[in-house]
Amino acid sequence: MNRYPVWKYLLILVIVAFGFIYAAPNLYAPDPAVQISGQSSAMTLGPDVLERAEKVLDDAGIEYFGGEVGEKSVLLRLKSIEQQLPAKRAIQEALGTQQYVVALNLASTTPEWLSELGASPMKLGLDLAGGVHFLMEVDTNSIVKTNLESYAQDVKAKLRAAKARYRSVDLVDDREIVARFRSEDLRSLAMSTMRKEFPQLQLQEAGSGNNLEIRATLTQPEIKQLQDYAVSQNLTTLRNRVNELGVAEPIVQRQGRNRIVVELPGVQDTAAAKRIIGKTANLEYRMEARPDTLVTNKEYFEYRNEQQRAAYGGAWLERKVIIKGDRVTNARVGYDENGFPQVNITLDSRGGEMMHRATWKNVGRRMGTLFIESRFVPETKIDAEGNKTVVQKRVDDKKIISLATVQSALGKQFRITGLDNPAEAQELALLLRAGALAAPMYFVEERVIGPSLGADNIDVGITSVKIGMLAVVICMLLLYRVFGLAANIALAMNMVLLVAVMSIIGATLTLPGIAGMVLTIGMAVDANVLIFSRIREELRNGVPPQSAISAGFDNAYSAIVDANITTLIVAVILYAIGSGPVQGFAVTLSIGILTSMFSAIMGTRALINLFYGGRRVQKLWI
Repeated sequence: MNRYPVWKYLLILVIVAFGFIYAAPNLYAPDPAVQISGQSSAMTLGPDVLERAEKVLDDAGIEYFGGEVGEKSVLLRLKSIEQQLPAKRAIQEALGTQQYVVALNLASTTPEWLSELGASPMKLGLDLAGGVHFLMEVDTNSIVKTNLESYAQDVKAKLRAAKARYRSVDLVDDREIVARFRSEDLRSLAMSTMRKEFPQLQLQEAGSGNNLEIRATLTQPEIKQLQDYAVSQNLTTLRNRVNELGVAEPIVQRQGRNRIVVELPGVQDTAAAKRIIGKTANLEYRMEARPDTLVTNKEYFEYRNEQQRAAYGGAWLERKVIIKGDRVTNARVGYDENGFPQVNITLDSRGGEMMHRATWKNVGRRMGTLFIESRFVPETKIDAEGNKTVVQKRVDDKKIISLATVQSALGKQFRITGLDNPAEAQELALLLRAGALAAPMYFVEERVIGPSLGADNIDVGITSVKIGMLAVVICMLLLYRVFGLAANIALAMNMVLLVAVMSIIGATLTLPGIAGMVLTIGMAVDANVLIFSRIREELRNGVPPQSAISAGFDNAYSAIVDANITTLIVAVILYAIGSGPVQGFAVTLSIGILTSMFSAIMGTRALINLFYGGRRVQKLWI
């Protein structure tokens, strides 16, 4: 009686060993660090970049250690977290912003043998560990300019259809469309046409003689609507990009008129996160210009691929855009028949219709895929009084990815070829899949944020766990003696398993999660209290010790399972309808319920069996 077969003991030992291994990384605190990576995911960094960065830190008097060169990045560990921002600024100024991204990071100190087993520490929420804070500003003026450019093309088409012959239609100063006419009759016809076709434009007559003008600007309600759309669309896109990065419990929210706050707790590759979050990548599809196309209706672009650029230079494309990347609904990486990476594109219904109409009319012509990257570089300006101000200047880099002959009319699905490597294809697919940015953005501020609830509150939370465990351990020893010792060992096993499971599944621990741990401690011993009370009851009824142990575990089992399942149901409901802190509490509680059932029933029973099983027992120390 009260004996487990050997395989059960081995199973428990394996599970406990498993728990210790995957909980162990939480004992190693990360180092503050600065990470350097390329603006492009295809860019590789070598020891020369590390040497340059180390020299910069030496000159600045910043203490560092453990410089590492990875496949795509360089990492420098610092002595203190206060040195991160000065180190980041110094390195970024020395290396420049055109080729390199310098970001703050927390470098893992988990031993290599644990990492090889797939063990990693728990993710901590912003309230416990802090994280990286980005403040980004949306260039709302660019969406106004883009829409005015589109309106300018539409104005030309409508005036031609109405036979209102114009001298020119141009976009002036990126804020107004100016149409010029030779006679008053033509201007009057154009004015009536534009009033009818473009109610979003505010029209004003100007000029004299044979240089009569109509000046058109967007109305203020239209500008406000466009700017709000740009911020809202960028907010949605940023959330999608952050979700693609797999960051636990990020914060992405609007701040003020045209700014967005992004907070990422415990990110391991902040340089990659910064590159993905801040990159404005888009696509345009244009037909190759015919030889007789007017210069005003075509543009020259270089190839993005270095070999193609060396061989062909570039090509002339029409200014008219068939579709843009905002029509993309899905993008996945694949490989063509020659093994080169490609991105398989799926368009929305409107985009598929526009692509079909354009290619159906141009079978046999070549269509170019234009890749557009927008970035902001700091530029110093000096006013009339000699004061220096730093402004962010937008730089657009437009290059041809591919230029292929249209064999037949295309629809919603097609592919992009001409990419350099799988990493570039993966990044392009991610950016397109997450959604196109309605307007470019630039980083206004980047900093490491400390725990939002303060170190004192965190210490109080951790102390509560320690005090709770100590109180439970003492009470169990005083009340149940040997059985209490077994319960305490099982309780320690339960905490190890809880931390291990949370680390494995990537659950985020927050301060409410610590509250869930405290509750788990009470619930774990609660099951043992039920078992031990039942054993005492059996002994008072004159049942022999071995039979009392067996009856206590067997008869209390159903009550323990019922109590824990009802609590688990409540925890699941909390997770389903709650958010943020409530979900953190629910996750910890749910995992704690499952691990406590194992440790309190199977773990404690195994320990009691080892101590009392197969022996003649006259009296139980309970």
